Amino acid sequence: MRVSVKVKPGSKKGPLVETDEDGSLIVFLRERAVDGAANEALVKTLAKHFETRSANITIESGHSSRLKRVRIEE
Repeated sequence: MRVSVKVKPGSKKGPLVETDEDGSLIVFLRERAVDGAANEALVKTLAKHFETRSANITIESGHSSRLKRVRIEE
């Protein structure tokens, strides 16, 4: 499954996953986008949300962007 994700790093609401009107996910993270910390937190948060292992989640595009395409393997 592929999902579009809007990441909000440095948020006080995080970690939190919400669904946007267009079907994409909005993920609020406490970690800042420094040295890949936000990407690591994103993978862990999505793994918990979808009840799967972190190894099953891959960021396909948008490594340095707030808009990302993520692949989730079941």
